[in-house]
Amino acid sequence: MSSPATQSAAKDEALIVPIAVERVLAALAMAAICLITFANVVVRYFTDISLAFTEEFSIFLMVVMTLLGSSAAIALDRHIRITVLVDRLPAPLRRMTETLVWLATLAMLGVLVWYGGRLTYDQWRFEETSPALGYPQWLYTLWLPLLSAVMGLRVLGRLSRLARGTR
Repeated sequence: MSSPATQSAAKDEALIVPIAVERVLAALAMAAICLITFANVVVRYFTDISLAFTEEFSIFLMVVMTLLGSSAAIALDRHIRITVLVDRLPAPLRRMTETLVWLATLAMLGVLVWYGGRLTYDQWRFEETSPALGYPQWLYTLWLPLLSAVMGLRVLGRLSRLARGTR
């Protein structure tokens, strides 16, 4: 029996765009969160002054990391699901159910791309700034529709593999 890491590596090799991209970017986001949080703790300990930017950047990086992790989960077919009933269905119905799930996921990601894009555009158009640092808010919001589109592409890849009969 192979380990989950071996299964993950085998699935990654079958992908056109390897999930190493998402993994590296998520690791960089996590490293940045750790560094700025550690810097804030050290500065606060020695000077009683808090670095204002750490919360704003940490929240942004956490959202990016979550979206990248979701993209990797989609690519590896490791998303959260309850399969008690679906596993008991005959194979053709299971396949149809999985197709419907991926189509619903694609529709939801389409909504995120559309409304996230509109939100980003409105923030750019009205020159909204972030509360702590005064940076343009759209710089943070832009990643929601972009990474949702990346997840949508991963879903299309899953649907393609499902149609070909490969998992």
